[in-house]
Amino acid sequence: MTTQRFLTGITTSGTPHLGNYVGSIRPAVRASLRPGVQSFYFLADYHALIKIDVPARIQRSTLEIAASWLAAGLDPERVVFYRQSDVPEIPELTWFLTCVLGKGVLNRAHAYKAAVDKNTAAGTDPDADVSAGLFMYPVLMGADILMFNAHKVPVGRDQVQHIEMARDMANSFNHRYGEHFVTPEAVIEDHVATLPGLDGRKMSKSYDNTIPMFATREQLKKLIGGILTDSKAPGEPKQVEGSALFQIFQAFASDAETQSLRQAYAAGIAWADAKQTVFERIDQELAPMRATYQDLIDHPARIEAILQAGAAKARTIATPFMDQLRHAVGLRPLQTQAEVSTKAAKVALPVFKQYRESDGQFYFKLQSADGRLLLQSAGFASPKVAGQTIAALQLQGVAVLASSSVALTHAPDVTEQEIAQALQALQAAKQA
Repeated sequence: MTTQRFLTGITTSGTPHLGNYVGSIRPAVRASLRPGVQSFYFLADYHALIKIDVPARIQRSTLEIAASWLAAGLDPERVVFYRQSDVPEIPELTWFLTCVLGKGVLNRAHAYKAAVDKNTAAGTDPDADVSAGLFMYPVLMGADILMFNAHKVPVGRDQVQHIEMARDMANSFNHRYGEHFVTPEAVIEDHVATLPGLDGRKMSKSYDNTIPMFATREQLKKLIGGILTDSKAPGEPKQVEGSALFQIFQAFASDAETQSLRQAYAAGIAWADAKQTVFERIDQELAPMRATYQDLIDHPARIEAILQAGAAKARTIATPFMDQLRHAVGLRPLQTQAEVSTKAAKVALPVFKQYRESDGQFYFKLQSADGRLLLQSAGFASPKVAGQTIAALQLQGVAVLASSSVALTHAPDVTEQEIAQALQALQAAKQA
């Protein structure tokens, strides 16, 4: 069974808050404890440069986020825990992916569109104050994911588009240069995918409505007491739908605890009592971590040593993989044409190429060693099924053509014998 790789990163642009904890840190730490899982956790300090131009703030945020991961139970011996900027292969891969991704895809990115729409509404130039970094952000995120061929990426629902873009980058690169990347999948906890903040909007540093993950007990109580509620008096039934207070509680509570508060809402619980219930439940989970967090904050050299060790582990994967990708795209040591021709003659084989079209369907084709189209598939809803069909063709040969429920079309002027010979060549090469 293939080891599943999980990857999670947090931008080092502020103090970690409850939204980061329930939407990213907690589910990822839990995933790291499962058997058959290899987990990657990184501090996204390159991403922070898009938003923050105060160096000391990025440095402080890096310290706080690293301490938060470790206090939440992250075991650096069990996982790969690193700082993004300590792995130089990531920005190099970003450029490779930039060269296979259409600009139109980036035009549709939510963050960029929101900035353009805001400028348009204000009557200014659509790209006013929009940096190239903001525009290219999804490509860097794609490189973060694909550098380590992550299978699963825990994210909030608002980040799913970026995972879809990473899938498109992987498929485009694979189609052009051969199979090198897996296609990642987003992992979302639907009921806590986007945690509301103090004012009911998404909890975000940008909105200044966050609850710090490691606020003191007194600060936590005060902040929860300030969560926006309606004006219904004690005794009046209250709605859980749209209640930021209830949604935050739900992210920490068990099903039984959630149902109990739901009933209390219906019975007209006073807002002060509801907020006390929410405070006590959150503090119950976070209080045991506070002392560990503060000890780490007080010893930054200890965190730095952990990050450097993590970067070394990350680069044992990234460095050889980047060498492989450089070779794939043609960035290779120079050889004489004769040497290249001789080598090509020895290894030239037919090839399957899998790709995704604009209709959202997945396709594959079989090409001869000289690039001539031999076989074309119809569309598949799932890349997995397309891959299984390719595997069946490689294993069983032309027998699959008669038995397959999926349309597989010969290219014009190509005989079944030519296809059979191509499949046999692939089988022979695999057995050699």
